[in-house]
Parts: sequence; structure tokens; C-alpha cells
Amino acid sequence: MRSCCERWGIEKVTVDDIARESGVSRATLYRLFPGGKDVMFDALRVREIDEFFAELEGHLADAVDLEDLLVRAITASTAALRDNEHLAIMMATEPGTIVSELTVEGLPRIISMATDSVLQYVERFVTVEQARPVIDLVVRLVISFFLSPSPDLDLADPASARTYMTPLIDAAVSAARAGTSN
Repeated sequence: MRSCCERWGIEKVTVDDIARESGVSRATLYRLFPGGKDVMFDALRVREIDEFFAELEGHLADAVDLEDLLVRAITASTAALRDNEHLAIMMATEPGTIVSELTVEGLPRIISMATDSVLQYVERFVTVEQARPVIDLVVRLVISFFLSPSPDLDLADPASARTYMTPLIDAAVSAARAGTSN
């Protein structure tokens, strides 16, 4: 399915294209994905996000404090987004669709999946109530800097990310703590 998208674009790829590429019949695809192409694309998005966060978790396990954890999450996420060939091809060929998937359409799902994946690591340093807004902030920052890179800040570089993120992390945690004490 990825190769079909890369070859023809998300809007132009058909169920027949996907069936031919995957070596199964159109009927089989409709049995597996009763909603057709839209359901297939949703399944692909979920799988790609699951894979992304599974890889990210490997970077977080031995973080020593919240700052270290978030810097690791930011740098690993930024590097993974930059290194994703499929994402790069899709950004080049269908930027509107991909930007929508990373912002308006897909951001709530991404934040939810990020929370499900990394909450256990963040909870080692702050409460759940404090962790959720911090995760939300980090997801939004990583996506924003991915879509619009800064010439002055490289979030894939740990030193650069740490310098930029430390005040934001402190402010986010302080705000979360203040919110939980009310």
C-alpha cells in the first residue's frame, strides 16, 4: 500500500492498485477492510504511528529525569520523522494531505497514541495529571518544528533540544502542578 501511495499518490491510488500490488483479490481486501480504501488508509496510519511509538519507547526506558526523558523523546522523534523516506515522498507529492494528517485531521489521534505510549515513562517523574499536558506540548512542538524547521534550532540534536526545551518543560510542569493543586 505504501508503494502504491508513493507511485500514484493517496488520492489517485485505487483498491485495484492495492490488490494488484499486494497479490490478493479486490474481494479479499474488502473482506479485510469492509470500508474500502478509507479504512485501509486508516489502518496504515495507525500501524505507522504504532511502529513510530514502539521505536520511540526504546529511547525512553533508561531516562534519568523528566528533562532527560523529554529531550530523548524530542530528539528521537524529530530524527525518526526526518529519516522516514515514505513520509518524505508523501510530503513532496501530497503535502496538503500529509500536513492535514499531522495537524487538523490526525493530531488528536497522534496525541492520544503518544499519551498511551509514553505516559508510563513520564509518570516516573510527575503525576498523570501533570504528564498529559507535557506530552501534548511535546507532540505539538515536534510536529510543528518538523513541518516548519527552524534555522536556529535543531530538535534532533540533544544539546540544542535541551537548551530550548528546559524552560518549556519547567513551565509546563509548573503549570500542570498548579492545575492539579486547585
